[in-house]
Amino acid sequence: MNAAANLPDDIEALKAIILAQQEQNARLEALVAAFRQAMFGRKSEKIDPDQFELALEDIETAIARVEAEGEANPLVTPTRTSTPRRANRGSLPRHLPRIEEVIEPESTLCDCGCARHAIGEDVSERLDIVPAQFRVIVTRRPKYACRSCEGGIVQAPAPAHLIPGGMPTGATVAHVIVSKYADHLPLYRQVQIYSRQGIDLDRSTLAAWVGRAAFELMPVYDALLANLKRSGKLFMDETTAPVLDPGRRKTKTGYFWALARDDRPWGGDDPPGVAFTYAPGRSGQYAEDILKDFTGTLQVDGYAGYNRLLKRPAQDIRLAYCWAPARRKLHEVAQTGTTPIADEGLKQIAALYQVEKDIRGQSPEARRAARQEWSKPTLDKFETWLTAHRARVSAKSPLGEALKYIAKYWDGLTRFLDDGRIEIDSNAVERTIRPIALNRKNALFAGHDAGRRTGRCWRR
Repeated sequence: MNAAANLPDDIEALKAIILAQQEQNARLEALVAAFRQAMFGRKSEKIDPDQFELALEDIETAIARVEAEGEANPLVTPTRTSTPRRANRGSLPRHLPRIEEVIEPESTLCDCGCARHAIGEDVSERLDIVPAQFRVIVTRRPKYACRSCEGGIVQAPAPAHLIPGGMPTGATVAHVIVSKYADHLPLYRQVQIYSRQGIDLDRSTLAAWVGRAAFELMPVYDALLANLKRSGKLFMDETTAPVLDPGRRKTKTGYFWALARDDRPWGGDDPPGVAFTYAPGRSGQYAEDILKDFTGTLQVDGYAGYNRLLKRPAQDIRLAYCWAPARRKLHEVAQTGTTPIADEGLKQIAALYQVEKDIRGQSPEARRAARQEWSKPTLDKFETWLTAHRARVSAKSPLGEALKYIAKYWDGLTRFLDDGRIEIDSNAVERTIRPIALNRKNALFAGHDAGRRTGRCWRR
């Protein structure tokens, strides 16, 4: 039916419809502009990826709401901002069970009195979710005795349980662990979820389950850590882990030390892995303790605590430094305004990263050859540029501090030129730390140092 046929004849009513249409269009235009800015506009290097995704979610939600309001108004022509996304439409995973629903017409009789025959059908697929279901596993162990003699009673032995005498199955404990450490749901929130199903569990009960499972998995953690330290090239980084300090009525700062391996950029045979160790401080002594029995190249940021590793009597550790902090310092200077010196430094670093992008996945020998051919001339030019501008810029200015940082760690920053296994930065380990930040936001703090030590077992 023509939409114009539904329009009223009254001028004032027509004006109201036009105003409503204009208001909807204006709201959508503002939301689309915000969406484009979030997607394609200039963003700070330090933006939190999770905050960025949250902004996009809120904008897309608002757009969908405005469109739904327009569809609900029969006198307003719905305005679509773009072609609706068809992601996953008709291609849902084949392993999911299908429940078929056939909707028949009220009558298949034709006006002539004959029965209509099926000539085809329209099929659509929608994703349906069944909320988590709880069930109780009842285990019966019958006892058998002989009526003819007193030969004793026979009964099957009780199966081993992860929590002796406890109610959870291994799957239940695994679900609690995944929810806490992978989905970042603190135990008190899980208790609330279970209570909606009529299952009353105390938070301390779930904590006891997690602690017991951590004890059982400690051999796995120790084996993982030992396996990583047998590698010749590792990454290391640390991040804060607030811990409650009841005596002082506030939190204290602990640290998760991440030791990671990722040999995929140069085609190594060892699988990627990461092990976290909790320590109550950031002293280099903790890094030295963690790296006991490790020899090889360690890629880190510019934290001075790692220098302690160079003082080991065997001198069996080389430090390769990360270009990301160096770039970040210049980027922060460039953000303050017209800074041609910082801009030039960023362009030269970008050239280094372009080479790394081109050689990713190649063998160490090929990567080293490409770096010698393309990256070394750039770094030679960069070193000359660095020396010249350090002599001109105040050492106490932000730009001077950035240049001083690069000069201080120059040998470690250029170490990747001679070893194809070394990356230009340590982003591989920084990515593994990101989930800890999410958990830190949700849980705020750990209740005790021992709780943080328990948490290391789940962070892979």
